[in-house]
Amino acid sequence: MSMDFTIEATDPKSSARAATFTTDHGNVQTPIFMPVGTVGSVKGVFHRDLKDDINAQIILGNTYHLYLRPGLETILQAGGLHKFSAWDKPILTDSGGFQVFSLADMRKITEEGCKFSSHIDGSKHLFTPENVIDTQRIIGADIMMAFDECPPGTAPYDYASKSLDLTCRWLDRCFEQYAKTSCPHGHYQSLFPIVQGVTYKDLRQKAAKYVQNFDADGYAIGGLAVGEPAPIMYEMIEYVNEVLPTDKPRYLMGVGTPINLLEAIERGVDMFDCVMPSRNARNGMLFTSEGTINIRNKKWERDFSPIDPNGTSWVDTTYTKAYLKHLNAAGEMLAAQISTLHNLAFYLWLVGEARKHIIAGDFTPWKAEMVEKLGRRL
Repeated sequence: MSMDFTIEATDPKSSARAATFTTDHGNVQTPIFMPVGTVGSVKGVFHRDLKDDINAQIILGNTYHLYLRPGLETILQAGGLHKFSAWDKPILTDSGGFQVFSLADMRKITEEGCKFSSHIDGSKHLFTPENVIDTQRIIGADIMMAFDECPPGTAPYDYASKSLDLTCRWLDRCFEQYAKTSCPHGHYQSLFPIVQGVTYKDLRQKAAKYVQNFDADGYAIGGLAVGEPAPIMYEMIEYVNEVLPTDKPRYLMGVGTPINLLEAIERGVDMFDCVMPSRNARNGMLFTSEGTINIRNKKWERDFSPIDPNGTSWVDTTYTKAYLKHLNAAGEMLAAQISTLHNLAFYLWLVGEARKHIIAGDFTPWKAEMVEKLGRRL
């Protein structure tokens, strides 16, 4: 079994493409943004709203967090994360490698894997390429990620090179374990390798060549948006996509702003995830089709216009800026709920519009117009 990936249209002036890939829990149309459901939920949003209001086709779960809580025994007995969380559409899980990186003072990396302390209770644990695959098998993600080391964006060349070699050796072990195991819940699971290499062209291209040894269903680009300037990130995407096959989906991990998404789509990326739309929403920042809003600013106090005049979700035409400003000032939890649903709806609207314009053949001029709007602070 394998994932079917069909390219339906390409932009004549860039590397952007519109495609569809298949999973046992449904098809996904690309370009696509995946809301982040770290612990089996997208914070503050009902699954009903994810499906019906913003058309989320696939969400992301976090291996590290789910492994620690609720734990694998609970997820296994529940029949996997789909049943446990009552989400019947596709799920992608990351490998936990980034969490290990972000908890640098609590971990130790060796050839065997990574020893780390739980951020919950300080208990000691070990992630290896093998048990990370086993963990994701139990979680039941439709798309699993290989275990990797995610070095800092400022890592010197020698460190980045040694880290990439370790990631490649771990990748061998991931695919060996993948071949030996199957999903206990009876559906097909893809395994994506992750291209690392920090900001070094030769390392990125070396990694992009190496991951093709496994003829995977798709490929991920990791270790970006961790502090490097945006133009450097775009260069790395170009270097990697020069090497990766064109007939498989490409997933840019943990990126980013709306402008980042459009720039990456132009360079041939198909899949995205990021906590930015939900995290920023909880802090009063709204992304709209006309620019970015800090809804906590006094200027919105008596602005009774819709949140977004283009109405990317029902909340945009139901609630006004003044009302949302009031909810934020009052510390009402509904403020975060409305803002989160709006931002996620906007991200899904944006990639959906990109898809429409790729199919129509006018993505490049539309993208230029949108980037100008998205760069505004309202």
